[in-house]
Amino acid sequence: MLDIVVQTESQERHVRVSADELAGVVRRIGEDGDRFLVVQRIPDLPDVFAQVWHKSGGDYTLEYRDGAADRHFQAMVDVPEDVIAAITGWARQEAGWDGGLAWSPLDMGPAHEVPPLDLDEDERAELEQRVRLELLGGYASRAELAELAEEYLVTKERRPVSREQAAALADRLWVERVAEQVAWQGETDPERLTRAFASLERAGVTARENFTCCRSCGESEIGGAGAPDARGFVYFHTQCTDSAAAGQGLMLLYGGFDGSSETTASIGREVVTALEAVGLHTEWDRDPGRAITVTPLDWSRRLVG
Repeated sequence: MLDIVVQTESQERHVRVSADELAGVVRRIGEDGDRFLVVQRIPDLPDVFAQVWHKSGGDYTLEYRDGAADRHFQAMVDVPEDVIAAITGWARQEAGWDGGLAWSPLDMGPAHEVPPLDLDEDERAELEQRVRLELLGGYASRAELAELAEEYLVTKERRPVSREQAAALADRLWVERVAEQVAWQGETDPERLTRAFASLERAGVTARENFTCCRSCGESEIGGAGAPDARGFVYFHTQCTDSAAAGQGLMLLYGGFDGSSETTASIGREVVTALEAVGLHTEWDRDPGRAITVTPLDWSRRLVG
């Protein structure tokens, strides 16, 4: 698998695709509404990407940017095979991946200077704390963090953070978190959780992470989130994620789709077994009316983008 996210004009989003899957998307683009794709590495970094534009019957326009505006390049490519080889090499960060193509720099103009935030110390600290909490949760993209930063302090009378300022703040905190991840070794607790949820999904239990904003929404939507023949469900909502990121453990909500306490208890036991199989500790008294808590839990979730 390639550690990349591929996003298409048709609003598809492919995470950690194989080289063959990437090749399939590149070969497909060209028709109206599906003429370009953008590729970001995992974890995403500001102003680091590759992209392709193609109209059926014509050449491919291939670009990549490596940070600063003067590191943005373009090449015209005749055949999809050369595009695929270049993007695959870029994704793997192979030495010499860009060889063999006639690259030319793109003039992006002077960099736009973002004015500093006009906030008092308390507001600045509150804003950064909220964005950091969302960042520690690990599910938000840079764009979603920027949107949060822009809207968080808005009132009827005041919009103190511009879109550009919000993006700059989100990017700064994002890069700090990416740097922290470098020291993480091996499988993290959130990755163990994902593995446990995948095993439950294969066993007929709808398992969803960071699902909806609250319990009420989760209970009303979980029935339509999985396979029609699922026996039951387990999920945690965004408020649970916030608690986990704050070091308070993770509450899991579960149940059976037939509404019986017996099925709910059975699903609860399956969930505990799956979590313990991947090395996570749970607290649950086997009461089908009580949530399962995963604790202790080191919520070090690697960013995607």
